[in-house]
Amino acid sequence: MSVRVFNNALLFCARNNKTSAIKNQMKYTNSAAHTLKTAERIKQKRNEALLGGGQKRIDLQHKKGKLTARERITLFCDVESFVEYDMFIEHTCTDFGMENQKFPGDSVITGHGLVNGRPVYVFSQDFTVFGGSLSSVHATKICKIMDQAILVGAPIVGLNDSGGARIQEGVASLAGYADIFQRNVLASGVVPQISLIMGPCAGGAVYSPAITDFTFMVEDTSYLFITGPDVVKSITNEDVSQQELGGAKTHTTISGVAHNSFNNDVDALLHLRNFMGFLPQSNQFPIVDERDFFEIMPKYAKNIIIGFGRMNGRTVGIVGNQPKVAAVKAARFVRFCDAFNIPIITLVDVPGFLPGVTQEHSGIIRHGAKLLYAFAEATVPKLTVITRKVAVMGAKGAVTILYKGKPDIDKREAEYIDKFGSPFPAAQRGFIDDIIEPRTTRWRLCRDLDLLETKKLSNPSRKHGNIPL
Repeated sequence: MSVRVFNNALLFCARNNKTSAIKNQMKYTNSAAHTLKTAERIKQKRNEALLGGGQKRIDLQHKKGKLTARERITLFCDVESFVEYDMFIEHTCTDFGMENQKFPGDSVITGHGLVNGRPVYVFSQDFTVFGGSLSSVHATKICKIMDQAILVGAPIVGLNDSGGARIQEGVASLAGYADIFQRNVLASGVVPQISLIMGPCAGGAVYSPAITDFTFMVEDTSYLFITGPDVVKSITNEDVSQQELGGAKTHTTISGVAHNSFNNDVDALLHLRNFMGFLPQSNQFPIVDERDFFEIMPKYAKNIIIGFGRMNGRTVGIVGNQPKVAAVKAARFVRFCDAFNIPIITLVDVPGFLPGVTQEHSGIIRHGAKLLYAFAEATVPKLTVITRKVAVMGAKGAVTILYKGKPDIDKREAEYIDKFGSPFPAAQRGFIDDIIEPRTTRWRLCRDLDLLETKKLSNPSRKHGNIPL
């Protein structure tokens, strides 16, 4: 090869390398610019998601005395522990101009966090975005965390603040509810499910909370009903306010739909944090942390008390008393305890069944059978402390039947009380294990719970029983 040809070759290579270097530099510059642009776009979308429906709607939420969906999660979860899913997802509806109204994350915030150091899956409906209405992607986000909660064995907490189905999506929204209901049922008895109603909850939205294990409400700002006051007025001509129809007072004192209510959002979320300490993560886990007694449904059917307490650091379910239709209240609680391997302590003080036409017509037999069924079905340790009365019926009713038409009924009533009004007849027949001094009660219960910790009992194999609903 001549020197001239060799030099031309070197010159060609140099020019080619320079061109490649320029192209690579341009490619790198374009790539960096694209990356920067993408990063800015992500940052912008994230900021939009954090604002929900916008500052005006946030201000309106605050004006009503309510926290935003994000503020609720921040208060409920341990500091900086919440991990959000699907922040950038958007609804897919193109009808009624909805394609021009999109918000990153849509109308619900979902993810998992820690509460008192333990994992919890949470969804918080955002009323600032389309009134918190449920779209198909809203439902998909909730179903996603419910599926994960079942897989890993962690509680599911729903912070509900929704106007119901998104009418612009029609049946797609209803199908979303069906998917959630299915998961509510599949999760039942596997992981605890808790609903906190923090705003409107109407139409199909009410059924998911009703299926969950516990439902709590916020006074004055939350309500649950199938149809609102306007529909009630048009159909039955009844004038009723939202609170009268389905407010916290109604559902904690009359209907029994809700288990308790709290003063405001902050009060409710702090109580909920405390309540979570009593619950197991799933039906596979025990609990060991110490807390006080937490009463369930304190305002409804006050003639029976149910709640969670502690015995030597062990969570126990406590049931006190059992007359009247309060049996329904206790039966569901007993079944929850049994599903999650929580021992049951029953404090008995029963004068007998309350007589009357109203009681019979309201189904006292069927309701009583529910509690009987629940106790008999439960395989967890069951301890009973008779604190005062246990009877087939009250002494007065008994002597009226035994000595009908006879004189000295008062004297005979006193004799009946003297004969059966002590623990000896039951102890003599082996119906009770021991007669104890009141001051030794807690010690005896703790000792027996330790003994029964390894109890193994299973019911016959079956698809499911048929509790007298």
